[in-house]
Amino acid sequence: MPWSAEDPALLTPGPLTTRIETRRAMLRDWGSRDRAFIALTAELRQRLLAVAGAEASHVAIPLQGSGTFIVEAAIATLLPPSGKLLVLANGSYGERMIAIATRLDRSVEALRWPEDRPVEPERVDAALAADPAITHVALVHCETTSGILNPFEAVAAVVARHGRPLILDAMSSFGALPIDLSTTPATAVLASSNKGLEGVPGLGFALVERQAIAAAKGNSPSTSLDLHDQWRGFEGNGQWRFTPPVQVVAALVEALRLLEAEGGPAARLRRYQDNFDTLAAGMVRMGFRLFLDPAVQAPIIATFHPLDDPRVTFEPFYEALAARGFLIYPGKLTRADSFRIGCIGALDRNDFQALLVAIEDTLSEMRR
Repeated sequence: MPWSAEDPALLTPGPLTTRIETRRAMLRDWGSRDRAFIALTAELRQRLLAVAGAEASHVAIPLQGSGTFIVEAAIATLLPPSGKLLVLANGSYGERMIAIATRLDRSVEALRWPEDRPVEPERVDAALAADPAITHVALVHCETTSGILNPFEAVAAVVARHGRPLILDAMSSFGALPIDLSTTPATAVLASSNKGLEGVPGLGFALVERQAIAAAKGNSPSTSLDLHDQWRGFEGNGQWRFTPPVQVVAALVEALRLLEAEGGPAARLRRYQDNFDTLAAGMVRMGFRLFLDPAVQAPIIATFHPLDDPRVTFEPFYEALAARGFLIYPGKLTRADSFRIGCIGALDRNDFQALLVAIEDTLSEMRR
């Protein structure tokens, strides 16, 4: 479709461009205690489990708020006050987990890697062997600071061999990158409505092993972020404990139906990969360099070095693209100037070809 400043393509890791069917689902008002909405919530929970092959082992616990809300809720609920969390960090979202655990007064240790290096399972193995006090491990699947893909399956195998629970932040990977909890052990998988599932912002969710959530009673110091109590509420009467974002729930259910119709996560991944390939080829042709090695790059968000051209600076570049209907993201790296372009959302190759034309036009304009 033709994008404009008034109706732009969101080339970010979320919020992102959604389909018209998803937005239309928000036009209805719902009573949060009504039978129809209770049934909608049940469908939401079932579909979330199905995306990850987790129906037999996990429960789905949606929660109002952004992805950070569900991360904080999961750490507060699953990590007891006497526990110790090992966070595997190579970007801002791993660092945020460390900050959350610290604020919650939980014991936390960090294993860190540079932003362009994936987590190494052998270092995780050594850390767990060396410290029996570690009770839980946390990993970010796709670290959108850079777009790097961390080796979830390999890390999960190491953590399981040591008998520790794994908490996986799958914010930008869930719904596209492979996550099969019937074959890969993870105690909890956390994500949100407004990324790979292509819903709208306002809802996070945790897929948690039944025995883990059942054992978590009383851990959380929070009333509203207690996932155990939220789960007991759903199991008891199918209702949310506190007023839910009813239109966001309706939009996410519709987005999950659309994901199924598209062919599931494998089909969505193919579209995102094609988006990324189209973008990367065009940007390299214009002289831009990707920050990451292709071997560790996820097709979720691409981080680029700026051009070595004093006429092309980020703010005017951003504003010119926004005026043409394309919103990109500034960089989030700590050690290099960069900017980011998301490859997810209800976009396809045609949209990225139009973006590349807009970038070429912008560069020509800035170099005059």
